[in-house]
Amino acid sequence: MKKRSLIFAALIGLGLMSCSKTKNEKENENESKTMTSTISKEVFGDLPDGTKADLYTLKNANGMTVKISNYGGIITELTAKDKNGKWEDVVLGFDSLAPYIAENPFFGALVGRFGNRIANGKFTLDGKTYSLPINNGPNSLHGGINGFNKKLWNATEIKKDSLVGLELTYVSKDGEEGYPGTLNVKVTYTLSNENGLRIDYEATTDKNTVLNLTNHSYFNLTGLKRDILNHEVYIKSDSMVPVNATLIPTGKLRAVKGTPFDFNEPTLVGKRINDVADEQIKNGGGYDHCWVISGADKSLSLFATVKDPESGRFMEVYTTEPAVQFYSGNFLDGTMTGKGATYAKRFGLCLETEHYPDSPNQPQFPTTELKPGETYKTSTEYKFSVK
Repeated sequence: MKKRSLIFAALIGLGLMSCSKTKNEKENENESKTMTSTISKEVFGDLPDGTKADLYTLKNANGMTVKISNYGGIITELTAKDKNGKWEDVVLGFDSLAPYIAENPFFGALVGRFGNRIANGKFTLDGKTYSLPINNGPNSLHGGINGFNKKLWNATEIKKDSLVGLELTYVSKDGEEGYPGTLNVKVTYTLSNENGLRIDYEATTDKNTVLNLTNHSYFNLTGLKRDILNHEVYIKSDSMVPVNATLIPTGKLRAVKGTPFDFNEPTLVGKRINDVADEQIKNGGGYDHCWVISGADKSLSLFATVKDPESGRFMEVYTTEPAVQFYSGNFLDGTMTGKGATYAKRFGLCLETEHYPDSPNQPQFPTTELKPGETYKTSTEYKFSVK
């Protein structure tokens, strides 16, 4: 009899818990329905010349927030919900402007004119050789010393239907950082109620030039608690771009099947990252390579996912680009801190959607040339959920 009473009491308790949970879920749903998407602006800090940089906070109806500065188009904060409903920041960065102005590994930055490396800081276009700043060993990286990540962009707030966003524009003068042509650039960030952050890139030029724009956010789905070695990564790719010791492409593609570079099934980042018997792992110090996206056709398509099994956070990445640079934070060394975290080796990962590295010097690669009368257009979206 006593046993039956205990079972009955337990069932009642479970029923009450179930009702309470259902009530909370309904309250959350109702709250979500009453919330609206918002965008706000505040001063982020002063640049060396006294100009003020701003910080814009985008917030959707679910409570997801993204903070973006018009200095460098930098994503300084991006929150995602875990399996317990807790929102936490999942991108590396800083709480103030000064560390972004100082030397840092492109945290959250809008990268241009040319994302990734160009061998020896030189390329030839229409028979003329152009020289770029050398800022990565013998090579030029991510647009040079004063690339787009160091520029103050003009900003326009966007609020349309269920979207909030920020439009950034910049005019890059002919010869800036060694690149030819006056370039008119527009980059638009939009946050949807489906918890997707979309980035649309657009540009025109008055002279033949090369262009490869991307975003350099470092993601850590743990909420900046642990490294990313236990993140599960999927990349839809049959081949990657092998590189030499200075991370410049050899000019050939390599099949990923049977190598540490095969992520066609979700695989822990740390599973094969130290397999230095593979020359490419050795050259990159881990993953710092370009994957060719299988079936890329210039439509916005899913090509990668990232999951943190412990928090349940799940990120999908869509792009119109032909490739992605997967970087596992190998050069983070613990000398930088931000948001209460120490940025040690492999504390964040990047998925930089782009064309292949050193394309201006590799005629067999898809072209990155932009000519007068043409419009450069690419899009990428990062979408967050729980799985």
